[in-house]
Amino acid sequence: MKLFNELISLNEASILINNNRSLAIAGTETTLTSLPRGNWIGGTIPYFMTKEGGKFDTQMVFVSDLTDISSKIMIKTYNTDSIDLMPSNNFRNGLSYLIIPGFSEIHTHYAINTPSIKGLMDSPVYGWISGIDVNNIGKESPKVVNGNTLEVLNNEAICMHIELYQGLSANIDIINIFSQAENGDVITFEKVGFSCTDCFVNGKKTNLAQYIKEKEINTQLPIVADFSGTSINVSLQSVNKTTGITTFYAPVQPGIEYRFAGFHNDYLKSFNKEININSKDIALSCNCILNYLYSNLEGKSTGNFHGPITFGEVAYILVNQTMVYVSIN
Repeated sequence: MKLFNELISLNEASILINNNRSLAIAGTETTLTSLPRGNWIGGTIPYFMTKEGGKFDTQMVFVSDLTDISSKIMIKTYNTDSIDLMPSNNFRNGLSYLIIPGFSEIHTHYAINTPSIKGLMDSPVYGWISGIDVNNIGKESPKVVNGNTLEVLNNEAICMHIELYQGLSANIDIINIFSQAENGDVITFEKVGFSCTDCFVNGKKTNLAQYIKEKEINTQLPIVADFSGTSINVSLQSVNKTTGITTFYAPVQPGIEYRFAGFHNDYLKSFNKEININSKDIALSCNCILNYLYSNLEGKSTGNFHGPITFGEVAYILVNQTMVYVSIN
């Protein structure tokens, strides 16, 4: 089942809001704060997958219209103290659309504590991590917006809990072009975190930044964990060879065996192959900013996948360097 997913003008978005449509909206902080009060949630990002191809835009907003699948909606904000209660607000036959501000405490909390959130897997949770122009990282903070109140938040998550019409169901899938390299070194960590100095490589204590330097590893490649055949990426944000600190876009977990991903000779070709295989009626989708940057997706088509290009994706848990999509059956 397809939904309205398009990059449109502020005037067009305002008309939809004033017509009491239930919307998820992505755009810059300036554009989002120019919209009227209504039944919508929003997150900051200026990168999008459109019908015309990948696009950077600071004047328009990307709108997903959820009205036609929603018999009821409830908009809630969550902080680090209340996010564990989110599943209690999920509808039994529902879909929760979650947006979390990037680089925030709630981002870190959700990423690290997801496995312990009781009931999280009982109802589909889809969403993304809001971001900013990559050239402004460190200069401004990503935000989310509660359209009901027009509050702009930088350390709370916003969620639209959707009760689906009877007869409908939501399914969440991930497109991930990466898997563990065959015969790659096994990397493990002592503690959970978004950064590390030392880790264990094949059981030997090793500085990860030094290891990456010595092995001449392409830092566009994530480290990958294999969860019963499902590859989950942890992408590298930075490798500081002076301080020996490696930082990640998602937390590494103790007790999990990671390997660097196998190398792709043509990143874009590998990505587009998966898009074509999975092309079908897509209700919602979001794509990682790293896929956009490393595949040079500006102006290039992503098939039937249209949505924000984000600083992280939510498919129940936080994932990255993936495309996440929802189909409504």
